[in-house]
Amino acid sequence: MGRRVHIWKYGTFGLPLLVFPSAAGMAHEWEAHGMIDAMSDWIESAKVKVYCVESNVAEAWTRKDSDPNWRIERHEAYEAFVQNELIPYIREDCRTPDIAIGATGTSMGAFYAANFALKAPEAIRWALCLSGRYDITWMTDGFNSDGVYRTNPIAYVPNLDGERLERIRKNTHLVLVCGRGKWEDGNIEDTERLGALLTTKGISNQVDLWGYDVAHEWEWWKRQVRYHLGPVVGNQ
Repeated sequence: MGRRVHIWKYGTFGLPLLVFPSAAGMAHEWEAHGMIDAMSDWIESAKVKVYCVESNVAEAWTRKDSDPNWRIERHEAYEAFVQNELIPYIREDCRTPDIAIGATGTSMGAFYAANFALKAPEAIRWALCLSGRYDITWMTDGFNSDGVYRTNPIAYVPNLDGERLERIRKNTHLVLVCGRGKWEDGNIEDTERLGALLTTKGISNQVDLWGYDVAHEWEWWKRQVRYHLGPVVGNQ
């Protein structure tokens, strides 16, 4: 990345959970919005160990006055950082070189969690994706390229085959959650669409659409994390 990247870490033992932030891109976001408090019992009882990393959303996706090819290159640099530096760091910190890692995120973070589960399935064995958009061209104003394709799950999942597809089928599971309430337009459709594509490819997944009162808000994401992560950490 050519710079320091901030990580906020919580807990000592348990399932390593990698948290990607929303469009704000800040590593402290989940603490600021009460998500860490919502998981505090699991953290304190050593059932989950949380790694909240900052992203480069501002460079790659929201800085729309920059050259789009440069923006995609910055995203691919972040992908390389996660796979080549961050995942090995988490495994070293857990003192287990092949430990399975969970990934999660809300909104833009859900896109990151899904993308890394599909690109690093031996490491990211489970992804909880909350209120995400999975066709990244909504952030590129229609601009498309080989680089956009490589990072766009809605585009590349239909073409997965061979050894890469078998690795994903064998190793990872995606949980796609979205409410039907305020500010979820586009997220609902992308959640259903990605779930259908994964199913067609034989990739393990669950689509969970909540009610019409469930909005694109932190209070609902706290409940969804408790609902879906609870059975996972309960098995630790």
